[in-house]
Amino acid sequence: MTTTQVTPGGPAVHPKRHLASLLGPAFVAAIAYVDPGNVAANLSAGAQYGYLLVWVLVAANIMAVIVQYLSAKLGLATGRSLPQLLGDRLPRVGRLLYWAQAELVAAATDLAEVIGGAIALWILFGIPLLPGGIMIGVVSMGLLAVQSRNGQRPFEFVMMGLLVIITIGFVGGLFFSHVDWGEAAAGLVPRFQGSQTVLLAASMLGATVMPHAIYLHSSLVKDRHGVSKDSGRVRDLLRATRVDVLLALFVAGGVNIAMLLLAAASLPGVPGTETIEGAHAAIQAALGPVVGVIFGIGLLASGLASTSAGCYAGASIMAGLLHIRIPVLARRAITIIPALVILAAGINPTWALVLSQVFLSIGIPFALIPLAKLTGNKSLMGGFVNKVPLRVTTAIVVIAIIALNLALLYLTFTGQG
Repeated sequence: MTTTQVTPGGPAVHPKRHLASLLGPAFVAAIAYVDPGNVAANLSAGAQYGYLLVWVLVAANIMAVIVQYLSAKLGLATGRSLPQLLGDRLPRVGRLLYWAQAELVAAATDLAEVIGGAIALWILFGIPLLPGGIMIGVVSMGLLAVQSRNGQRPFEFVMMGLLVIITIGFVGGLFFSHVDWGEAAAGLVPRFQGSQTVLLAASMLGATVMPHAIYLHSSLVKDRHGVSKDSGRVRDLLRATRVDVLLALFVAGGVNIAMLLLAAASLPGVPGTETIEGAHAAIQAALGPVVGVIFGIGLLASGLASTSAGCYAGASIMAGLLHIRIPVLARRAITIIPALVILAAGINPTWALVLSQVFLSIGIPFALIPLAKLTGNKSLMGGFVNKVPLRVTTAIVVIAIIALNLALLYLTFTGQG
């Protein structure tokens, strides 16, 4: 029998409708998992090694679910974002140093996303990279204006709409491919084939959990749901958040897996797929111009959505650690400059994307370790502190992700990648 929930002073609310009204923050955070950097890695893995590394994406998504839930849990249980909590606890010098590394992470994220969007405009319309980067910046400012003027809920709807476009753009090609589902299932068994597959797996896994997404999610839930001292309401929000995270990362994880399957089915052994431009050309040659256009649209939506979410994260980091609030539109205008400089200088965009991933790898421990420590702190979390099984699971995930990022950095700097 279906029941309804009555809100004080208001009409009866159906439980499913009530749950739906609480969803959204995780979908904004999930944009980080389908950004242009992921596109190149997934397509390259499928083209070079077929279905071998499907298990890597599955494992990465499971880790991401845990990390993003903890970030949201921290924001809901304490009423403070991760940057705010760190800003309250660190001495002035430590706070400034921590902000500096977090700001570099945010800048590296923005760099990859603006460049990815510019590449999409070049693919679709032949627009040169520099004007394309400027256009991405202008449009992302428009998206951020939605949040500034109309509140977070409309912004969430815009991001969810872009996620739908991203999903169609990157999953649509599967309908034109001949995926070997038996081989795809075999790809769920963890294994490697030489050092190059270890490097690629480290890159895919290590770059999946983005530092800015961790900072962002704790801010999103606080901004969306407000601060509550009512433990019953917090528990309701945590239940809704679990659904939110599972749904959002199911979509994002499915998109990443679809990209790998598309490449494994249609691009085996095709050279040049380590770059987004080369992968697009190969997809278009193999599956036709229609699929190529659909892919380009998905990439464009990915760049626009991820750069907007990244700018929101950067503003939250600055406000929490420096206690300085800069309007997100002003921040957008400032933080796009490094990406435009790189595009204007004619630097290889793929090389710039690789460099940005190195910065993100360096920033991972600074976000993950405090997140695990704070959510395991009973004096801070009260009755919402992580229980022992979750603490152990979190420790394993944190160690695994940090180890993979260290491996990625080592292989990158020693020239073995």
